[in-house]
Amino acid sequence: MSVVIVGGNERMERRYKDICESYQCRAKVFTRMRDGIKDKIGVPDLLVLFTGTTSHKMVQLALSETNEAATRIVRCHSSSASALKNILDTYAAQPAKG
Repeated sequence: MSVVIVGGNERMERRYKDICESYQCRAKVFTRMRDGIKDKIGVPDLLVLFTGTTSHKMVQLALSETNEAATRIVRCHSSSASALKNILDTYAAQPAKG
């Protein structure tokens, strides 16, 4: 499963990726606006929008580049590790033991 995370805390990028890997998901994390985001989002299975820590412009860009028919979109105000785990518990496979 592929996951794109938009927003969140910049210092948590590695943690977000590690959490996604534990659920057997490939993750792309965009915590701030950068050149080329539009081309890098692609068609993920799950788009997680951490709305409390990202700009409205960045959310709109992510939504405009995503095919809503092929992608589940989840908005979450909290950008904590536990919030991401709860989202992945709902939409992804169970985490690997170990």
